[in-house]
Amino acid sequence: MYKKIGIITSGGDAQGMNACIRSVVRAAWFNDMVPYGIMRGYEGLINDDIQELNSRSVGNIIQRGGTVLKCARSEAFRTREGRGIAYDNYKKTGLDALVVIGGDGSLTGANLFHEEFGVPVIGIPATIDNDIYGTDFTIGFDTAANVALDAIDKIRDTADSHNRVFFIEVMGKNAGYLALQVGLASGAEIIMIPEILTTPEEVCKELNKSMKAGKTSHIVVVAEGNKSGNAYEIAKYVDDNFDQYDSKVAVLGHIQRGGSPSCNDRNLASHFGVKAINSLLEGESSVMVGVKDGKFITNQIKDVLINKNEISKDLIEVSNVLTKI
Repeated sequence: MYKKIGIITSGGDAQGMNACIRSVVRAAWFNDMVPYGIMRGYEGLINDDIQELNSRSVGNIIQRGGTVLKCARSEAFRTREGRGIAYDNYKKTGLDALVVIGGDGSLTGANLFHEEFGVPVIGIPATIDNDIYGTDFTIGFDTAANVALDAIDKIRDTADSHNRVFFIEVMGKNAGYLALQVGLASGAEIIMIPEILTTPEEVCKELNKSMKAGKTSHIVVVAEGNKSGNAYEIAKYVDDNFDQYDSKVAVLGHIQRGGSPSCNDRNLASHFGVKAINSLLEGESSVMVGVKDGKFITNQIKDVLINKNEISKDLIEVSNVLTKI
């Protein structure tokens, strides 16, 4: 029987992490477990920065962005020696299991900790990129998409007023799901994602077609990891080769990670937290909770890490019909 549960938020922050912490803490207490918050991710385990949490510890945080436990990327935890120190502190505190909230890197660390020291771990996917295998949605994606969409809607107003082409860069180093979703929702003329190569020459060709059809302003959504360069590089190519365009660039950056989580993210995080504790009670370990077709499930973390979350063909088809990728 698990009595003491450690909670970690690791890697990059995502809106809804606090809602998830709250859910794990309250579900733990509901099941007669004592939850402990580990500060700054795996660094907190190495530095023995661990504190007991109660229901009041997580009061009034469900609506807050970021994470009250802080998060960090730990270079020390990447080493066997660092993980050994973390395990010593884990045992000293008397912890029986860990709930790790984060993305691929966080899940990789959790899996190593389980394999090397036998620590029971449950992963909860939290990243605005929505690029983790084994779940339809990750904590933070919905809020980030809505933040980006709101910004693009505002930029379109000024693009239309001045007959400009705006290249808007959104997050997504290795995955274009965020760019694709907000590009479709905002009616962008072109969407550039890492999964599909769109050259600057193709961008110019599509802009020319659009202008000949009578459009006087354009939105190009660029995922930061697309294969043709960042938004500034693509805009420069267009300016250097076509003087009829008045190109501007807007990099949304970390604004996409901030702000209060959406209703969807709060509820998703709440479900994930309860599912994580229930999975421990059912004897599962080294699994990640997820949601597939509306059902809350678990997958082995090792399977999550070796598989890639592909953008659905249906989404690509809709994009091909409505815009040029």
